[in-house]
Amino acid sequence: MRVLYLSQYFPPEVGATQTRAHEMARYLVAQGHQVTVLAEVPNHPAGVIAPAYRGRWWAWGRLDGIHVLRLWVITTPHKGFRERMLFYLSYMGMAILAGLVLALRGRRWDVIVATSPPLFVGFAGALLSRLLRVPLVFEVRDLWPESAVALGELSNPRAIRWAGWVEAVCYHQARAIVVVTRGIQARLRERGIRPGRVRLIPNGANVEQFQPAPARAAALRAALGLGDRFVAIYAGIFGVAQGMETLIAAARLLRDDPSIVLLLVGDGPRRADLCRQIAAAGLPNVLVQAAQPRAAMAGYLSLAGCTIVPLRDEPVFAGALPSKLFEGLACGTPAILSAPAGEASAVLAAAGAGIHVPPGDPAALAAAIRRLHDHPAEAAAQGRRGRAFVTAHYTRHTAAQQLEHLLRAVVTQ
Repeated sequence: MRVLYLSQYFPPEVGATQTRAHEMARYLVAQGHQVTVLAEVPNHPAGVIAPAYRGRWWAWGRLDGIHVLRLWVITTPHKGFRERMLFYLSYMGMAILAGLVLALRGRRWDVIVATSPPLFVGFAGALLSRLLRVPLVFEVRDLWPESAVALGELSNPRAIRWAGWVEAVCYHQARAIVVVTRGIQARLRERGIRPGRVRLIPNGANVEQFQPAPARAAALRAALGLGDRFVAIYAGIFGVAQGMETLIAAARLLRDDPSIVLLLVGDGPRRADLCRQIAAAGLPNVLVQAAQPRAAMAGYLSLAGCTIVPLRDEPVFAGALPSKLFEGLACGTPAILSAPAGEASAVLAAAGAGIHVPPGDPAALAAAIRRLHDHPAEAAAQGRRGRAFVTAHYTRHTAAQQLEHLLRAVVTQ
């Protein structure tokens, strides 16, 4: 098959969206398919375009056999509403333009895949699908604008109505809709979308890349000066949805225990503010590290006594299933899930691989960290169960196989 894959975010940028899109596309190429990805020029989440791409409208590249066309976007380190809209809309416009120009130059595709959010990626895919008469598979990793409204990122009634219209266009144009959680699947059913058009392909982990790495963990412990302290790690985006203030408040409750340290690894719009909070509180038990390449993350997750997976106390997150949950478990590290009870907590309970605590409750989070610190045998057993569970049920390889089968079915309809 010839696949046009629209993903605004793509490696070398780091994040769940980038990883899922890259691994899906890489698998398709390995199976003999031709994949062209339309992605933004690298800038996320800092909002600064990498020097090699400045002053260019677009640039071709290759990554693991994938043809990648990187597109100029309007971006800035300041992430206000206006700036975000310009960021999303500039990618949408460039993706539509690039798809049409490539088609005029003779490029042909059998299927278009568009992954959202941002929702405007889906709209670009829908318009290209209609103009080029190529079937669209629309992937929904988060319900937008619902989540944006819940987080206070979208409040203007007119903008909400317009976003709802864009969402409806994407659903209407798609030949098939991929969702990553049962919660999203249920919400689409409530909206009247025929169940036969919706396919569940959940998040998971690359269990070859994410696996226990004791040697790398030992080297990192030495390099970071962690000694034999118990490490609770958060690795991911420092964003609004994570409610990371709860982690800082939990660190305050643990500050008098020198055997426990909180390690925060990542970047994002809340990073500077969180660093100011840590400095103002004078917390010696919090260490912040910059975002790391994915190849390094197994070492970081393996050095930890537990991973923390936080989400804010919003009903929309009861249906979330973060990929970082699976990556930590794949490394044999138990998880503390600080999120609304729902799909992720059910998966964690089924795995028997960690502790679920109410979101926004620093005392409960601190108590869970202490429990795993005080019961190392129990924590080790949870880690082993987590690795086995992810390997059996939530691998990226299986997800990519499911996507390939779906694309074949769509193309042959």
